[in-house]
Amino acid sequence: MTEFFQPALEPAATAGNLTNLIAERAWFEPERIMLSRPLGEGWQPVTARELEAEVRATAKGLIAVGVQHGDRVAIMARTRYEWTILDFAIWFAGGVTVPIYETSSAEQVDWIVNDSHCVAIIVETPQLRDLVTPVLPSFTKNVWTMTENVLAQLAYLGRDISDAEIDKRRNALTPDTLATLIYTSGTTGRPKGVQLTHGNFLSECSNVVMGAADLFMKPGGSTLLFLPVAHVFGRMVQIGSIRAGLHLAHCSDVLGRLSTDLASFKPTFVLAVPRIFEKVFNGAEAKATAGGKGAIFAKAANTAIEYSQALDKGSVPIPLKIKHALFDRLVYSKIRHGLGGRVEAAISGGAPLGERLGHFYRGAGIRVLEGYGLTETTAGATLNLTTAHKVGSVGKPIPGTTIKIADDGEVLIKGPIVMRGYWQNDAANAEVFTNDGYFRSGDLGRLDEEGFLYIVGRKKELIVTSGGKNVAPAVLEDRLRAHPLISQCIVVGDNKPYIAALITIDQDAIKGWIAANKKDGATIANLTNDPDLIAVIQTAVDEANKAVSRAESIRKFTILPVDFTIAGGQLTAKLSVKRHVVAQQFAKEIEALFA
Repeated sequence: MTEFFQPALEPAATAGNLTNLIAERAWFEPERIMLSRPLGEGWQPVTARELEAEVRATAKGLIAVGVQHGDRVAIMARTRYEWTILDFAIWFAGGVTVPIYETSSAEQVDWIVNDSHCVAIIVETPQLRDLVTPVLPSFTKNVWTMTENVLAQLAYLGRDISDAEIDKRRNALTPDTLATLIYTSGTTGRPKGVQLTHGNFLSECSNVVMGAADLFMKPGGSTLLFLPVAHVFGRMVQIGSIRAGLHLAHCSDVLGRLSTDLASFKPTFVLAVPRIFEKVFNGAEAKATAGGKGAIFAKAANTAIEYSQALDKGSVPIPLKIKHALFDRLVYSKIRHGLGGRVEAAISGGAPLGERLGHFYRGAGIRVLEGYGLTETTAGATLNLTTAHKVGSVGKPIPGTTIKIADDGEVLIKGPIVMRGYWQNDAANAEVFTNDGYFRSGDLGRLDEEGFLYIVGRKKELIVTSGGKNVAPAVLEDRLRAHPLISQCIVVGDNKPYIAALITIDQDAIKGWIAANKKDGATIANLTNDPDLIAVIQTAVDEANKAVSRAESIRKFTILPVDFTIAGGQLTAKLSVKRHVVAQQFAKEIEALFA
């Protein structure tokens, strides 16, 4: 099969906008609990009426300081309650939200704020304010800090703005109105602003919510959002939860508080990237091994996988059922307890999960529903559902979306979830859209006879870590090659927990370094582990890392004993690195970087 279309469960919007999701809920169900905000070690419920009131008050403050219809306002913060309030407040004021990762470098902030022409920015902490202030242009007239009670500040500033002005602003928004600019790494190194409209999000979220109604509209259902809302994946679930009336809470400190917040909030489903599921599994395995129960855990894991595979075949043998019930008491229940005790399913995206983990979690009572999409498709373009699920696939198209496989295997996507285009970048738009309006994903895939999509590789060079972070290698590689001792380099880390690099040494430049450092007779081959050379190369790596966020930075590198050459097959005639050849020839060295 080369093409598959899922009819829309909710047609593309012809009127309305995202502000209606809050305003209408407050009108029809004012006392419905929509969110919970952290309060001490517990949670403070927020009703639909209270949510709308806080969003309106915040929007009035933005209007009072001069935010106009269509103005861009940046948010640079971790996932937290204020993020959701500010996002909707910007829309209530008629503005456009520009998310920035809190881990972004000053150079990245400089580019995004200038390219989008942000008139204001809200950062999370005074430390981030100190980072961004030196690079802010003159047209960015306001900087606010979340931890300095930004919501109360804006509410005070907007105390004289009328509700009529708010309604005038928000009612002027249409499905075609720009809602957000999300900057995503490109192969050129310069982030591109993805233009997503109110209509894009309405189509995406409505069809995901209706398709996965057993998750989003479950009576008493809830989700704890801990992935970055700056990423389109987390943003989609934020908006989808508001659309569904799903009880939503946030965890901003994944390392320090996630376990505690899961235990106290007890969500019914979560969303995460594969790295989270890997860490939960690895942590449980390590704990079992340390307690002398490693063999039991291994048997439990294998049983869960066998059980899930048997479900696919339509019949579970009785002996397997008995073993599964035993391990459910001993192992699986503890894993579910670690996720709060009520999680029945999870949505995974950003990178491939892998069949083994997919089967393990399903066998352990937590169905992990893999999806696939890009920022350019407003998050998910495909999604597995509890009612239509194949482990190893990324699901069928989101209702209203067409998936097509091009002659060269590239996944093409069409539908109301596809972006308007890149911000002020006609050249990039011409590259990514076909003549008949399909978006070129850059990924290779296949469709089975039922319309399930399987991703089989990457056409473009963009690296996606196991944490779901998109990393453009060019910006790092270009800076590394600027060092006089470095000849070639290749950044690696696709589906790995961090970014690493293979580095080769310039054979001419090294001669002078050898003489200056009194290492007579040394060759590149016996200098690969030399601490002095490693220290020099580390300075080049540190310099390159200044251009990117910590999540995109190079954590490890290895110096190769040989250079890349045309004769060796690593370089093209134009001296471009053949990444697939290098990956094959130096597979052991690459694996060692992640050992």
